[in-house]
Amino acid sequence: MAKLVECVPNFSEGRDMAKIEEIKKAILTVENVDLLDVDPGNATNRTVFTFVGEPEPVLEAAFRAIKRASELIDMRTHSGAHPRMGATDVCPFIPIAGMSIEETVELTKKLGKRVGEELNIPVFLYEYSAAEEKRISLASIREGEYEIMGEKLQKSEWRPDFGPAKLNEKAGVTAIGVREFLIAYNLNLNTKSVKIANKIAKEIREKGKKVKQADGSKKQVPGLLKEVRAVGWFIDEYGIAQISVNLINYKITPLWKLFETASNVADKYGVRITGSELVGLMPLQTLKEAGLHFLEKAGTSRAVSEEEILKIGVKSLGLAELYPFQLKEKIIEYAISKTGVLTSKDLISFNEELASDSPAPGGGSVAALVGVLSASLIAMVANLTFGKKKYKENWDNVEKIGMKAQKIKDELIKFVDSDTEIFSRFMDARKLPKATSEEKELRIKKLEELSLEITLSPLNLLKKLKEIPELLEDIEKMGNQNSISDVGVAASCLKTAVEGAYLNIIINLPSLEDNENKQNILKESEELYEKLVKSGNEIFNKVKEHLKG
Repeated sequence: MAKLVECVPNFSEGRDMAKIEEIKKAILTVENVDLLDVDPGNATNRTVFTFVGEPEPVLEAAFRAIKRASELIDMRTHSGAHPRMGATDVCPFIPIAGMSIEETVELTKKLGKRVGEELNIPVFLYEYSAAEEKRISLASIREGEYEIMGEKLQKSEWRPDFGPAKLNEKAGVTAIGVREFLIAYNLNLNTKSVKIANKIAKEIREKGKKVKQADGSKKQVPGLLKEVRAVGWFIDEYGIAQISVNLINYKITPLWKLFETASNVADKYGVRITGSELVGLMPLQTLKEAGLHFLEKAGTSRAVSEEEILKIGVKSLGLAELYPFQLKEKIIEYAISKTGVLTSKDLISFNEELASDSPAPGGGSVAALVGVLSASLIAMVANLTFGKKKYKENWDNVEKIGMKAQKIKDELIKFVDSDTEIFSRFMDARKLPKATSEEKELRIKKLEELSLEITLSPLNLLKKLKEIPELLEDIEKMGNQNSISDVGVAASCLKTAVEGAYLNIIINLPSLEDNENKQNILKESEELYEKLVKSGNEIFNKVKEHLKG
């Protein structure tokens, strides 16, 4: 899984669009960073940027944006409705995929050190990045705002984590830290009553509500859900009351739990939650968890495609009630994903491209595709088994097999495009200039790097294919016997995919310069080849003998 991190810096400028555009340009100078949103506010005099990418490019984009903001924004003349203490007031990082909190914290420390040393801006680390408890809260760090930061920095307990213990009068002070992904989410009610909406909000939010005691005093009673903030309001545009929710940590309170809990509370007041609305974006995991929950609740198999799981999530949460819910626009991973050149084609177009005189796509992409077919057939047999009374004792196991097969299928699909993409880069490298000794050296180095990449791609495919035999063995024993022939075809596909990957390794090995590396790759690939082909043959023969009786 690619490592993805989101950065949401807040800059103390929301009125001068020329300055906002300059900060935007600074972010866009970094390759492999996707700028998802720019949200300026006139009253707050503040703009929130949202961009996503792999860790190092995002760190670089954040630094360049902070640097540009420090050049453009003068805190000595700034005013606005939102609390603030610096040109870049706060710069939160949120791990999205393949990144742990700990890894992301290290990223913020690296950025903080650079901002402090190179830009001479005092930096406080907050939330998960904080070194001490009192610095966890951004509000605590920001208390007093820009106007008292000069005095505050002189106190030993408020020395910055990075940079000088002296106010940068123009750029102010910056807070950098790691926090969880905040989901802004509205629940739609079949009433116009803000009073009822607020009653529900107070029962579900973590803060809860004040309850009158026997002695006449009032006691604050916690709400039902952790990491939830909520309030009721009326939306003229739709003519309904909504419960506006900030889900601070979806890992503690999943979105589906929020929806179901609020629905149960709404029933108490004689109203219904008819649907919901997502403000901004959310991580794939959030909606996928919801889809899987509702599939399980309905007693249907969860071993379906990711697309189907997400559709169930959207329908069950009523996310399309007010307007169409576009996965490409609302799910972070989808919003930044690049469509594969080959995998975006239909079957006929793919084969037309394959049958042309172009050397790519070729056997490597086909080997990966056949591996995809093997995993897909396993998932199909699992779904044809789940729910059948005859195989009830196997339902839990075949569902797990199907879910694993779906995951492998999704991972193998990436190899279809990557094999061709690497080969295309290799062909481009061969066209690099070689007029001077420097050009020749650069060209040779690039070709060597890509030769290794071309060889490792089918080896990595083999490593992924080795997850299939165990699933084949299990589904052959537990699967629907009316679909046993499909298990045999899946075994044949596995064997073909393995042979194709192996041949692509062999043909590319001579291009490698490092003989030791070459021998290691050869040894590993031969071991995998022999083991996987043997497994494929064994399963195929079992199926053949079973069918012959």
